[in-house]
Amino acid sequence: MKIGAVIAAIIAVIAIGFGIYMIDVDQTQEARMPEVNVEGGQMPEFDADVGDVDVVEEEVTVEVPKVEVTPPEKTAQND
Repeated sequence: MKIGAVIAAIIAVIAIGFGIYMIDVDQTQEARMPEVNVEGGQMPEFDADVGDVDVVEEEVTVEVPKVEVTPPEKTAQND
């Protein structure tokens, strides 16, 4: 069953390879954008009720905890 899958994969790769080389596409005419005339129209209007935001600055002192780090003592196993 594994051999069949491998053979099928090889055949698929070969078929794709031949397919790429068997197709030759040449551009025969340049592309051109269509002419478009836009007239009239109207942008939408919106009424929105939004809340007020008051920003106040005040100086605050924050007490930061003191952190002490004590490394482990060296033992015979850590050397």
